[in-house]
Amino acid sequence: MKDTCTHLAQIQEVTPSAQGCEDCLRNGGQWLHLRLCLTCGHVGCCDSSPNKHATKHYHSTKHPLVKSFEPGEDWLWCYADELFFESL
Repeated sequence: MKDTCTHLAQIQEVTPSAQGCEDCLRNGGQWLHLRLCLTCGHVGCCDSSPNKHATKHYHSTKHPLVKSFEPGEDWLWCYADELFFESL
């Protein structure tokens, strides 16, 4: 694990793709918590959810940064560098 993130400059102003997990809504799945891709706006479910769509999105696109899409939460995760940020 690195101790600095090399991807923060890639953060974009994005529009969320859905108000729930885009993939679960399409496939009839269920989610626990939501993550917002800071490259393209894809909304996916967390790794505690059965389908782990946010992580699957990272593996298919290599978009490195997500933030919580949960009310009251202000944190980021970089998949590529495996780093957590409480806020920026």
